[in-house]
Amino acid sequence: MPGHAARPWHLPAALLGALLGVALQLQQPALWPWPAYAALLGAGLCTVLALAHAAQRQGARRWHGAGVLLIAAALVYGLCGLRAAAFLADALAPELEGRDLRVTGVIAAMPQSRETGLRLRLAVESARLDGTPVRVPALIDLSWYASTPGDGAQAAVPDEVRPPPALQAGERWRLTVRLKAPHGGRNPHGFDYELWLWEQGVQATGYVRTGARLDALHGPPERLAATWQHPVEQLRQRVRDAIVRRAAAADMAGQRAMGVVAALVTGDQRAIERADWELFRATGVAHLMSISGLHITLFAWLAAALIQRAWRRSQRLCLALPAPTAALVGGVLLAAAYALFSGWGVPAQRTVGMLATVALLGLSGRRWPWPQVWLLACAVVLAADPWALLQPGFWLSFVAVGVLFATDSGAIGARPSSVKGHFHALLREQWVVTLALTPLTLLLFGQVSLVGLLANLLAIPWTTLVVTPLALLGVLWAPLWQAAAWCVQVLSLPLQWLAAWPWAQLALPMAPLWAGVAAVAGGTLLALRLPWGWRVLGLPLLLPALWWQAPRPAPGQFELLAADVGQGQAVLVRTARHALLYDAGPRYHQDSDAGERVLVPLLRALGERLDLLVLSHRDSDHTGGAAAVLSAQLRARLQGSIGAGHVLQALRPVEPCAAGQGWQWDGVRFEMLYPPPDMAPAPAAAPGAKAPKSNALSCVLRITAAAEGGVPGASALLVGDIERAQEQALVAAGVPLAADLLLVPHHGSKTSSSEAFVAAVRPRLALVQAGYRNRFGHPAPEVAARYRGHGMALVQTAQCGAARWSSSTPQAVHCEREAARRYWHHAWPLGAQ
Repeated sequence: MPGHAARPWHLPAALLGALLGVALQLQQPALWPWPAYAALLGAGLCTVLALAHAAQRQGARRWHGAGVLLIAAALVYGLCGLRAAAFLADALAPELEGRDLRVTGVIAAMPQSRETGLRLRLAVESARLDGTPVRVPALIDLSWYASTPGDGAQAAVPDEVRPPPALQAGERWRLTVRLKAPHGGRNPHGFDYELWLWEQGVQATGYVRTGARLDALHGPPERLAATWQHPVEQLRQRVRDAIVRRAAAADMAGQRAMGVVAALVTGDQRAIERADWELFRATGVAHLMSISGLHITLFAWLAAALIQRAWRRSQRLCLALPAPTAALVGGVLLAAAYALFSGWGVPAQRTVGMLATVALLGLSGRRWPWPQVWLLACAVVLAADPWALLQPGFWLSFVAVGVLFATDSGAIGARPSSVKGHFHALLREQWVVTLALTPLTLLLFGQVSLVGLLANLLAIPWTTLVVTPLALLGVLWAPLWQAAAWCVQVLSLPLQWLAAWPWAQLALPMAPLWAGVAAVAGGTLLALRLPWGWRVLGLPLLLPALWWQAPRPAPGQFELLAADVGQGQAVLVRTARHALLYDAGPRYHQDSDAGERVLVPLLRALGERLDLLVLSHRDSDHTGGAAAVLSAQLRARLQGSIGAGHVLQALRPVEPCAAGQGWQWDGVRFEMLYPPPDMAPAPAAAPGAKAPKSNALSCVLRITAAAEGGVPGASALLVGDIERAQEQALVAAGVPLAADLLLVPHHGSKTSSSEAFVAAVRPRLALVQAGYRNRFGHPAPEVAARYRGHGMALVQTAQCGAARWSSSTPQAVHCEREAARRYWHHAWPLGAQ
């Protein structure tokens, strides 16, 4: 009956409920048993059926909007939980971690070249442990090193090192591998690697095991066949390899530009050099150089415009199908094809789903209010991928689209016909999006490009209308790739000029969620088409996020944050007005290190300006991220035992650390206890002299808070990789070693943590910085038992994530992995030390 139709707010309420259900389910630290989700889903469905039956009998529908919202939230909560439980049921069994498995599978994505070998994704068909079939996840990520470390078969001479063979997507291989559960670093404001793998469907990572002994025991790696599977990935790899071969004949600048072309055509973002990424981020155009949501949307708009213009030239085609309809369908289909060819990444999937939803609404003739269209697009995307709600790209895409809808710039309708009209529309849309997204970008990343508006006005039309079409047409005629590379080089000139401006980029401390939400609301209010008297009300909403400062220790106290950098070491020490970084973590491979991936974002999020970087010794797991940190922290001094010939000497003068050095910051005392001055690294070793091991030169730093009421302040002892000989020397010297917190020597190696040294320090907390299931076995079981035998708490970053400790509460430690736990995060195996 028309008079008793469902109220117009029922659909928006249902869509809002769906979003709420996803948001609530993603907050779970651990999953319920699957029957609980099934019961919730069943209860929701029964409620819907009961209300529908009652409405039919009574001849009226008295569903309230709040009830519709709650029912939809319960249904989606249960459905999302069931999906998560089903996926988690296929996780790698803990007893299979670290075991030699013989797996057979098909390469499911084009392999990625690295300095140390290859990275590949394998769709597993079967697996065996000692000849017995076992169950492993269906999709795993593997590294194939040039010489596999830690397998007892590492080459003794360079001639014996065997690089991995050339691999092709779609090939079936039989390999010996060691697997482990996905385990990434957990740092404040850091990238959630485990969520990223969860979205990709990957439930185990590992490496290929090779070597003469292993090949004799399990069999060598075997290429079994080339299959028809993953044809798009095979095509992508052929195209990427063709671009790489053409780039090999170019000069250095041309090779870098060709890397951008490869990224635009195939989605291989690793082809772009780090220096170019830094340029693109500084100028706010990085979204154009990867297959992002905005990029695919612009491609769809361009494809639709070209199809509509060509369609109108044929009267027969227009009679068969209106040109706007053909343009809408063709634009979405071509955008989907482009997204598929570029790797069908999660951002691409979200964008295609959103475009298809809006297009179907348009084709159906429905004219919904824009908020309802926006909510429907969000719900469709989250129905396919609920975990997208936690990705920055989701919020950037949908806030931008929502603001454009609200200002009538993103509504489906006629576009300007003249070139001048297109330019004005582009200028206004870019201005509106910049106003709305700047606070959100600061909330998500802690930095924003202040020249982004101008840079995008140049880069968007040039990249979308010139570079990308040439790059894609190069698939048909390869010389066009060179033309696209030249156009990339042309674009880089104004970008470099803009990036050189003193205030090209603004970095602010990461504000709490409430301040960030207020700032986003303020930016949106400024962007809306309202009288300026209303718009200016958005300015006060921006202030909390712009003026936010992270809390600091009180005068006389200090805070220590041991970052989760994997198999390496990096500890941030903060006082009331100063900051020191002790070591800079490892280098992961040629494109990534702990400085660039973890420490620079962490320091920026905290609004921290380093006064001093101390590098305990020259080993790469302690210095790998130093170059990135020094590049970002221009005023930081450098001190350490790295020697005069180290490459870091070219970036900053290095002051050797030596016993007897000391200083005081804000009432906190810093004392260097080791090495003795006569052992500090010299510019050159004396002829015939034997240089000491790098571990033996580790800088030992003791930090002590101010005394209060005659009670000594808490202290921490940072010791690098000293070993038993150095520990004995410290104990014999009678220097003050007692500390509340000890950074366990040498990551818990059995060559350190002697009984006498542990007894001399007597820490409440012993902190181990080491990677999960690292190849060295750190911390050694006997070392862990020694600390626990003394009644000391042993804290491992692999289990704890980033560990935060304060001298004001020396008995407690804050673990990032526990405080921010979600069900997709790796749970520490039962029985593990």
